Amino acid sequence: MEGLIGTYECKADSKGRMMLSSALKKQLDPVLHEGFVLKRAVFQPCLELYPMKEWNAMMKQVNSLNRFVKKNNDFIRRFTAGVKLVELDASGRLLIPKDLLAFSGITKEVVLSSSVNILEIWDKEKYEAAIDEATVDFADLAEEVMGTINIEGDGGVS
Repeated sequence: MEGLIGTYECKADSKGRMMLSSALKKQLDPVLHEGFVLKRAVFQPCLELYPMKEWNAMMKQVNSLNRFVKKNNDFIRRFTAGVKLVELDASGRLLIPKDLLAFSGITKEVVLSSSVNILEIWDKEKYEAAIDEATVDFADLAEEVMGTINIEGDGGVS
């Protein structure tokens, strides 16, 4: 998957089911039949939704770690904690399992935010707080992360 675009708001019901917007489903259409992996994010109190192809690519990287190194085993265990296979139901809803709802603090208002090739799923209040917090030093962060990349005349990155 090349990249997802957009931020979408939806509601979760009391069972943790949420209806994806038609615009988002349209972007996900090429991978809907393959299913998804839903997991806890590493750095934020949100969830990450991986299309199966992206998850398999990530697992290829993780599987290259030497499991005879304790910190690698610890990382793998934590990275894959709570991982669930999920699919959209016949009504186009995604069910978030209860343990992942508890981790993310998702109650009713939900934000789905594209993060290149995966989606982050946030409780709306936590998402707004994270965006506000990141805004304070975003210019410095942008310069540090992207400032050394040379943009070629043809729009490419070198």
